Amino acid sequence: MASLIPGQLTPIGDNAWRVLARNPGMMTGPGTNSYLFGRDSLTVIDPGPEDQEHLQALLQAARALNKPITQVIVTHTHRDHSPGALALVAATGASCLGPSVPDDGLQDESWAADTLLAESDTVDCGGVTLTAIETPGHVGNHLCYLSEQGLLFTGDHLIQGSTVVIAPPSGSMQAYFASLRKLQNRGIKLMAPGHGDVINNPEETLAHTLAHRQKREDKVIGKLASSPSPLPELVKEVYEDVPAFLHGVAQFSLHAHLIKLAEENKATESAGGWSILP
Repeated sequence: MASLIPGQLTPIGDNAWRVLARNPGMMTGPGTNSYLFGRDSLTVIDPGPEDQEHLQALLQAARALNKPITQVIVTHTHRDHSPGALALVAATGASCLGPSVPDDGLQDESWAADTLLAESDTVDCGGVTLTAIETPGHVGNHLCYLSEQGLLFTGDHLIQGSTVVIAPPSGSMQAYFASLRKLQNRGIKLMAPGHGDVINNPEETLAHTLAHRQKREDKVIGKLASSPSPLPELVKEVYEDVPAFLHGVAQFSLHAHLIKLAEENKATESAGGWSILP
């Protein structure tokens, strides 16, 4: 596929194009991917951060395609994915579709859907259809969108080249495992992630991600089997393969693993830290 160049209109599949936002960083990789999808009109999927240059890139892309932007949908409401909706709606009059906003202090509180979407809801995107799939895990309100041609817009459920952070309380590792399994064997041919290039081996990626998360969980169990450990110490042992400067971020996902184990009656937290239940 073409290089990830901010602002460039890049075709990625049938009736689907990508425009990369100019917000690279540790948590966003090359930046947030916004997608334009539609045959006779365009639906913008994840309009990205509030950024005037990105807004103009999306509007220019619509002009180049000679199609109007009539809808904005989001996969979730983290602040690198949905804040751009306000200015885009002001410029185009588009309607907003997607999830409600969890109250966990980590969300874009400016997002307000005209139409809330839930499992199996369909969205007409100018003559082609997207189906919403509830995929909580990364965050509780996460949705993926599947086209009739097998193109899945994954948001931050799966990203290219890395694993996503699961941050409690809205993020749930137990839900994440279930949502990954939910996408298996659904005829997905191509994934368009929230960050990075397209993923052209969907089933392999799903299996690899599940195996990676299970391996990390098994490592947690192994470390706790010897003695209780508080979260800040446990992250150094479970994520010793990850640079130390990323341990603060890794601690979110580690906490999510521990909560999952507690929900399954396999671990508990006490004054001495976390330990495995007999």
